[in-house]
Amino acid sequence: MVRADRGAQYTSWLFGHRLRQAGLLGSMGRVASSVDNALIESFWSSMQRELLDRSSWTSNAELSSAMFEWIEGFYNPTRRHTALGNLSPVEFERLHIPAATAA
Repeated sequence: MVRADRGAQYTSWLFGHRLRQAGLLGSMGRVASSVDNALIESFWSSMQRELLDRSSWTSNAELSSAMFEWIEGFYNPTRRHTALGNLSPVEFERLHIPAATAA
């Protein structure tokens, strides 16, 4: 899934067509919802700074694998988020989602 704002480049037919060609699904927030956009911008900024600016990859498959590892191996289980009271997303969910609905 690709999360974007409602800028002209992301709402164009060509962008949507290329997403579908790559097997991706586009997702956009509501009009005038700055909170939604701020969260994803913060995520992309963190990934850029902590992963993408520090390495290079020889193939799209290597890059995809590195991004998956960063998200599932570090960002979600380990990296603390101020918006979550300095908990990782995994810790936050563990505290706030009942065990019955998590399964």
